Amino acid sequence: MPRLVGIRPLERLCVSVAWAEGSRRGRSEIIDLSPLIGQFRIYAPLRDDPALFAGVVLADDGETLEWDGGRIDMPATSVERLAEEQMTGADFEAFLRRNNLTRHAAAAELGRSLRAIQGYVASQSLIPRVVALACRGFEAGKRAGPPSP
Repeated sequence: MPRLVGIRPLERLCVSVAWAEGSRRGRSEIIDLSPLIGQFRIYAPLRDDPALFAGVVLADDGETLEWDGGRIDMPATSVERLAEEQMTGADFEAFLRRNNLTRHAAAAELGRSLRAIQGYVASQSLIPRVVALACRGFEAGKRAGPPSP
């Protein structure tokens, strides 16, 4: 079960977290919470209120993020899922190596420009979520093999 030991709010609905338990134990990373905050009505108050978002605290021994005295909460399992769906520039470069892709080949496979691919590799922050998910899909497709006739 994932459990957080530290959290710090950042700009643009991102948080810096430190994992105490779970598959990411011992890691510290930045997580973009906007996919969940933008999707579910319970998180609507956080969308346009930076002061409310900045009031995030850990609850339930690190198994939950809470805002507004517990009126809004998010389980660490959801935060962990978001973390698994995100990629940094270093993660993207590792994806290229794992899959023996040149930057040109990655641009063709992912439907992005070479300039965008070079930007992802050089990025010190998170790359677009849609690109990270496309990379996961690319690798899943390779594992599954070609489609049956």
